[in-house]
Amino acid sequence: MPTTYPVPVFHFQVEGAGARIGFTEVSGLNFTVEPIEYRDGNSPDYHVTKYSGMHKFGNITLKRGIFTGNNDLFLWLTSVNLSKPDRRTITIKLLDETHAPIVTYTVNNAWPTKFDGISFKSTGNETAIESVELVCESWLVSMS
Repeated sequence: MPTTYPVPVFHFQVEGAGARIGFTEVSGLNFTVEPIEYRDGNSPDYHVTKYSGMHKFGNITLKRGIFTGNNDLFLWLTSVNLSKPDRRTITIKLLDETHAPIVTYTVNNAWPTKFDGISFKSTGNETAIESVELVCESWLVSMS
């Protein structure tokens, strides 16, 4: 009899523009559906009817440790020009113990909107972490 258990969140991979990029944290995969309220002036009901409206997708934050000679995130950010960002499809996969994807998020038309570099501290011994915030037009989720 197979045992079912919740899936841990620590085994994941991020792919973008054909390259696999190692990140320590991914957050912000959320969206809301804006409600539209409408009441016909001829309606006998004393309340509005609510319809689903536009979908709004939150910004996605990716964090990772810095490696020597790997400057791809910063180069992607600096490639963003006025009204012509370098839009990419990003996939975020939650993996099982055999490295097979369980859940895949396909993020469409993503581009960097914010970059946070290293925080320097003379008494620290932490890993140098950088983060990038992506905007996107939509994302889809698929379960394996």
